[in-house]
Amino acid sequence: MKIRTAEFVSPRHPDKLCDGVSDAILDAYLAGDPDSRCAIETMGGHGKVFITGEVTSKAKVDDSTIRAYVANLTGITDVTINLAVQSPEIAQGVDTGGAGDQGIMIGYACNDNNEQVPQEYYLARKLNREIYRKYPFDGKTQVTLSGKSVRVVASFQNAPKADLEAICTDFFKREKYTIKELHCNPAGDWKQGGFDADAGVTGRKLAVDNYGPRVPIGGGAFSGKDATKVDRSAAYMARRVAVDYLEKYKASEVTVQLSYAIGYDQPLQALAQVDGKDIQIKDYDLSPKGIIEFLDLKKPMFFETSKWGAMGNNFNWK
Repeated sequence: MKIRTAEFVSPRHPDKLCDGVSDAILDAYLAGDPDSRCAIETMGGHGKVFITGEVTSKAKVDDSTIRAYVANLTGITDVTINLAVQSPEIAQGVDTGGAGDQGIMIGYACNDNNEQVPQEYYLARKLNREIYRKYPFDGKTQVTLSGKSVRVVASFQNAPKADLEAICTDFFKREKYTIKELHCNPAGDWKQGGFDADAGVTGRKLAVDNYGPRVPIGGGAFSGKDATKVDRSAAYMARRVAVDYLEKYKASEVTVQLSYAIGYDQPLQALAQVDGKDIQIKDYDLSPKGIIEFLDLKKPMFFETSKWGAMGNNFNWK
């Protein structure tokens, strides 16, 4: 019997706060100019936030607006902003419709649940959402799945151990799993979390943003990047193809691999593995421009993707 583990973190985790800041700024630029080029990185912790990266846009998002986003999301007002325009050498390849970078992107879908993501990841995320509704603070959940039994870890700021145990017990009873081990706030109840307790960086929770550790991670981070960056857009498209093929072939599991070269519009590799069988992907426009149009990725909608993962949350890429 296979044993599989996945974790999830709440939107108030330090790394997720940074993802949220980067995507909130991206959305602000896209709201003013749908063709904005952004690659925004955020690092924060212990009363300070530092924002850097590249922005090329007709939209005007001044520093006071960015500081307001940061204050609203994190409560921090000490913000250093260091944004430059996109490198002209990168821009010349993207302007012709090519990919904004080289990279490998992975898409995945399975029939484990209605979200079509790995079951251990599904349970860790769903449990995290449930706890967060009562305790909207920094927190982590972790689920080790073996058949119909689970080993569970839940650590949440401001949540008494007894309450966490009750939430977890009730949750897994409804999900029809037997808890073999339950570790709630195993280092003790805690009140200092988020940026007060730890530093965060954009893109440091890649497995959480994707599918958990069962599925390989190909490209880089999503947050702060506009859709000309295939790290984001092609990963979303790979997920869409995986879901479509899962349904088309009535499969149990589909993995999609896309790879690109900077400045070129067509992928060097476009392969789906449908229940282990290789199928070349030919029925989609996989150019960055085609992906952006198909998935409608010029809208200011990315902040929502930073909260609870980009896959299985009813976005256009399913």
